Amino acid sequence: MQSKHPFLFWIVFALVSALFLFSWFVYWEAKRQGLGSLTGVIKALPIADETKHDAAAVGSLADALLHTAGEEKTYLILFQNNLELRPGGGFIGSFAILKVKDGKVLDFSVHDTGNFDGRIPNTVDPPYPMKETLKIAAWKLRDSNWSPDFETNAKQAVTFYEMGQGQEHFDGVIDITANVLESLLTVTGPVTVPGFPGTYDSTNAIRDLEYQVEKGYQDQNIDFGDRKSMMGLLGGEIIAKVKTLGPADLWKLFQVGLTDLNRKDIQLSFTDPALEEKALSAGWGGAVDQQWNDDFLMPIDANLNAWKSDAVIKRAFRYTIDLTGAKPRATFTVSYDHQGSGKDFMTKDYQSFLRVYVPKGSWLATVSGNAKDPVFGEELGKKYFGTLIQVPLGTKKDVTFTYDLPETVDRDLYDLKLEKQAGLNDIPVTLTVISRNGTKKETTFTLNRDYIYSRSGGAQ
Repeated sequence: MQSKHPFLFWIVFALVSALFLFSWFVYWEAKRQGLGSLTGVIKALPIADETKHDAAAVGSLADALLHTAGEEKTYLILFQNNLELRPGGGFIGSFAILKVKDGKVLDFSVHDTGNFDGRIPNTVDPPYPMKETLKIAAWKLRDSNWSPDFETNAKQAVTFYEMGQGQEHFDGVIDITANVLESLLTVTGPVTVPGFPGTYDSTNAIRDLEYQVEKGYQDQNIDFGDRKSMMGLLGGEIIAKVKTLGPADLWKLFQVGLTDLNRKDIQLSFTDPALEEKALSAGWGGAVDQQWNDDFLMPIDANLNAWKSDAVIKRAFRYTIDLTGAKPRATFTVSYDHQGSGKDFMTKDYQSFLRVYVPKGSWLATVSGNAKDPVFGEELGKKYFGTLIQVPLGTKKDVTFTYDLPETVDRDLYDLKLEKQAGLNDIPVTLTVISRNGTKKETTFTLNRDYIYSRSGGAQ
């Protein structure tokens, strides 16, 4: 199904998402300049069916977002720093309020959550083990994304915003991780910001921005509360470069935007049921699948007082399912490799609260490599095992859970859904399935989007 200007909308939506929704000027620029050459380039490209499906979804969403029938729409945008990984993507250091009407930006304001949280009363107890590890008295906006489910996090963020006497009523919540900045810069190339030192490119931008907001601002006599103003200036410089991109580079930007959506580096939640359904159907709503009835696995890390150490933490997953016994037995291992060589302004010994979401009715037999005894809970239609883990600088550690799955898991027609955590990409996975008759099949892949292992051994 095509909208009135399908290619325009696909590209515009990708651009504004990737550019932190900083401005929707691209819509008007493209309209003034015409799309003849761009349309020709895209039509000439061989597009996989999966990309066509994704593009149709983007076009449908963008059509609704760019044409608001004269109504003002307001969105809460959460900027999540996945160098400090949290269950929903990363530490929420900043948020923005975007107001648009028929493709025009009416207002765009960025706020530091550290400042805003001072307005929220200390009345909500933090989830375990936040209070013990972060030494905080109350749960607030910056830590609101404690669930692996984005809709849950979006509602919690709005709740805290209202507790802080925020006056806006939101039509949606959009989550963007720091990975999106790297994606952008692979297309635009390096940028500089007048009045600030250094050049930002896809290899150094996140770390150099981190230095700017943690250390560099002091040398520039910038107040602590204004130290993140650099982000807005950088966004403006990126927009300037996007305006010079030709059709081929716009197509590349569209592709990296789709990749970020599929990797959950951009997640979308809308109050409009039709828009919400479009986002969920495309897989961009960050929802945990509560309807899946077969084997299920979703590892969720929460960096707790380890600063920005996720920049140097490498992970690998190993999952073995043995279907030969009276009950299916699973063994899941997360291998952590702390590649930090010493303590600095970003890095220290790593500490995380690791939760493993599994089918309801699963029973934990053993856990090893953990720093504290495990805790248990049920939510989102799943059971989870949770435990604190610690990985000192320059060391490696395996954390292994062995557990029995419920008898309802079909051992003859075994299926598994492995859902990825937002903000955590490029995870090597080794999956071993020991079938009921004892035959063994091993599959290796890199986890960058939700993965389904079917009885035929394929991914979907």
